[in-house]
Amino acid sequence: MTSDRNQRIWAAVRSIPRGRVATYGDIAAIAGMEGHARQTGYALHDLPGGSNVPWHRVINAHGEISERTRGDSHELQRMLLEAEGVEFDLGGRVDLARYRWKARPGSKLSS
Repeated sequence: MTSDRNQRIWAAVRSIPRGRVATYGDIAAIAGMEGHARQTGYALHDLPGGSNVPWHRVINAHGEISERTRGDSHELQRMLLEAEGVEFDLGGRVDLARYRWKARPGSKLSS
């Protein structure tokens, strides 16, 4: 059974347009959990296989992909973002001023 918290986070992530990114903190705030960026990470970790949630569009507040302790999903994440036109600098960072998505105040999130 999926928690309401996860559902709200996943709905916020689904709202990120193609070619844009949001930070873990951005998503937590949109989901009504401002200051709880880690909850976004936990919810994305709990995604069921085959989900349509574009998890790859969520990065850290430094504009970087957060490396995982296991697997190579961080490499997949970069490939997926680059396929959407998101560019990385030589340090592996995304220019948040250019690619960061901000939800419109009062926008409805679909679950």
